[in-house]
Amino acid sequence: MQNSLDEERYNYRTNSLEIAAKDEKGEKMRLKLCSGSCHAEEILCTLNTYRRSGILTDVVLLVGGQEFPCHRAALSANSAYFRAMFNGNLKEEHQDVINIQKITAPAMSFLLDYMYGGNLVIQDDNVESVMEASDLLQLPRLRDACVTFLEEQLHPCNCVGIFKFADSFSIPSLSEKSKKFMLEGFSEVSCHEEFLDLTQSELVEYLSNEQLVVMKEEVVYEAAMRWVRHDAISRKKALRDVLEHVRLPLLDPTYFLEKVEMDALIQDCPDCFPLLHEARKYFILGNEVNSVRARPRRFMDLAEVIVVIGGCDKKGLLKLPFTDRYNPKSKEWMALASVPGYTKSEFAACTLKNDIYVSGGHINSRDVWMFSSQLKVWIKVASLHKGRWRHKMATLQGKIYAVGGFDGFHRLSTVECYDSFSNSWTFIDTMPEAVSSAAVVPCRNKLYVIGGAMDDYANTDKVQSYDPEEGKWTPVGATPFCQRCINAVTLENTIYVIGGLLTNIFSYSPDQNIWTEVATLPGPLESSGVTVCGGKIYILGGRDEKGEGTDAAFTFDPTGGELEEEPPLQRCTSYHGCVTLLQGSGR
Repeated sequence: MQNSLDEERYNYRTNSLEIAAKDEKGEKMRLKLCSGSCHAEEILCTLNTYRRSGILTDVVLLVGGQEFPCHRAALSANSAYFRAMFNGNLKEEHQDVINIQKITAPAMSFLLDYMYGGNLVIQDDNVESVMEASDLLQLPRLRDACVTFLEEQLHPCNCVGIFKFADSFSIPSLSEKSKKFMLEGFSEVSCHEEFLDLTQSELVEYLSNEQLVVMKEEVVYEAAMRWVRHDAISRKKALRDVLEHVRLPLLDPTYFLEKVEMDALIQDCPDCFPLLHEARKYFILGNEVNSVRARPRRFMDLAEVIVVIGGCDKKGLLKLPFTDRYNPKSKEWMALASVPGYTKSEFAACTLKNDIYVSGGHINSRDVWMFSSQLKVWIKVASLHKGRWRHKMATLQGKIYAVGGFDGFHRLSTVECYDSFSNSWTFIDTMPEAVSSAAVVPCRNKLYVIGGAMDDYANTDKVQSYDPEEGKWTPVGATPFCQRCINAVTLENTIYVIGGLLTNIFSYSPDQNIWTEVATLPGPLESSGVTVCGGKIYILGGRDEKGEGTDAAFTFDPTGGELEEEPPLQRCTSYHGCVTLLQGSGR
């Protein structure tokens, strides 16, 4: 080394040698050696050679009848399982031979190569056994590597098996990814062998999941029937429970007649007949059928949309000419054709066979218009016999009922029934009590008229029920409120009432004749638009206690009792029509 150099340093990636030299006076000399990863690898390689040769080993692992001589220190340094075994006052601490259960010999050999620093390759034929072994022996890095490998291997042919595997080992990330893969690729996944090996409960959970991605319900039906036919003898008894989660009303009617009703397995299962009847009823009556099976799946080519028609502005002075469609999925509004002729308010609106009907309105109108959801135009149909406003319409068993209202002088007890086949209105039996601005709603094949105004100052708390089979009206008790300007909808055979400047939402069970407060609104509302869409109740617009219209919108989910705020309406609106239609996406 030359004395003219005050300091020289030599650095290497794996080993570092640092030399400091002084001049001829011989002052202070030092040398520092830093060992890097190569040194550690060399030590591990030597230990692995010792293990394979049985040199300096102090314990033998017995796995599947095969012996593996090892070093307790090396095992403990790698595995929390062995660390606890050899340092936890367990009997194995003093045993020379330790029997390891629930691991195969090849998997143990693989794990030991990993722990002693050898190269390893995770592949299809060893990933599951290595995963199980690394989970048992608590080797987190190896376990995570197996998880990463499985995530990258997800495919329609194996995602069901990987999901079950992840679920059994409580691996949330892998479980979520494989389940998402299953749901998003349902059409292809359901064609593979693993799908046919699902248990009944697994299949039902799969078919009922709201995240299931299918464009047409025919895909779901065919997948369910493939599963049943895979083991028809034992699975035939599960046919009804499986078919319950297929939305038969959303099948193409021709497909339903040819593929479903003519299927021998279904014909031989009387328990399925109510489901077939529900589908037939939907084909005839449309969205009057109130069932979860009649609601489009989230990702289908069909969607439920809300249509808001006319109404009054914020001050209640101007009558709005607008008809707007709202898609709850996209949160987007789109303008539709307005009702022809003139603007009006306090009319009645309902749907029949996926078309909108609007009748009457201020002042004393007899006009009835139908909006064709297919043609997207308004068509004038047969007029009411009696001009009326502040009345309501409801659809029951394929017919429309125009109930009560006001003619400018008196509250009306008359009721008219519309037959779309003959395009005609006929009077039916009059209500026991004349009312306007009441809530009118069908439920359990009966028509219910709830509350309403008897004159300019007095309201009623009575509930009047009409049975079309018997053709007569019956009083069925009283409400816990006495209001007008209220609206009602039916969901899962329960009636929900909103409005009348009440801050509470009330439910009514016709079967039990029980009223219940189910939710509280931020403030009192009346004359709101209320409709059911996607299994939730939408409350759109209305007037507050000051008589001013609002653009506020809310949803109420009866299953969880939750009231949530939605994006506001296009404008402040009250006394408007509000209905739900079924539409193809993008139309």
